Order: sequence, then structure tokens, then C-alpha cells
Amino acid sequence: MPGTTPYVLFPGTAREALTFYGDVFACDVQLFTYEQFGRTDGPAEAIAHGALEGPVDLFASDAAGDEAPLRCEGLMLALLGTADPATLRAWFSRLSAGGRVVDDLQQRPWGASDGRVVDRFGLHWLVGFDGDG
Repeated sequence: MPGTTPYVLFPGTAREALTFYGDVFACDVQLFTYEQFGRTDGPAEAIAHGALEGPVDLFASDAAGDEAPLRCEGLMLALLGTADPATLRAWFSRLSAGGRVVDDLQQRPWGASDGRVVDRFGLHWLVGFDGDG
């Protein structure tokens, strides 16, 4: 059974964000413009629908008309145990570039390692794995 896939509305930065995430997570990136979808409620070159397919799935577009763009409060995207520790450490580092480390990736008293980062596009990520890896 497939899991839930977040769908993010960016404030005109969907192309840049999805390209960045595709590079971070080594995912295939699909981008479709408003023009390609025949939409006239935003700039022709804006992203009407984009998708990451790979170890991390994510949908996104540029907010249109009166749609509110992303404002991430009280929500984290969890990457807990989704890859080996070395990969998760690399993802944490890459997501941190131009963003803000909320809590360093470190071993916790209960034995697992985790950390939190808000990336440069405003998404809040929880990255972790069992043990100190």
C-alpha cells in the first residue's frame, strides 16, 4: 500500500526546489508548466505540477491565484530510517546548505541518531536512524 506523499505549494520557487531535492535525494524530477497544462491562472513558465520519484517522493507546484504558498509550522517531513546512515548524514548536510540546522544530527540517549533542519525553501526535515551509524 502506497504511503502519503506531501504536495507543497511554493511561492514561485517550485522548479528550483524540486531540482534541488532531486539532486539531494538522487531522484527523477518531472516538471510541467502552467502553459503545458493549459492553465492561465499564473505565469506560463510557472510549475503547475512537479514530482520527485525515487527514495523520497514529493509533489509540488507554484501557488496560483489565491492559493497560499508554503508556510511550514508544526510539521516535519520525517526521513527516519529511509536509507543507510551514511546516506542520511549526506542528506542532512545537503539539506542544511543555505538552510538552518534546528538540532544537529547526533546520537540520542535512547540510542538512535537524529537531527532537524529547515532547508532553504522552508521545509522542515527530521533525519534519523538507529544507532550512531
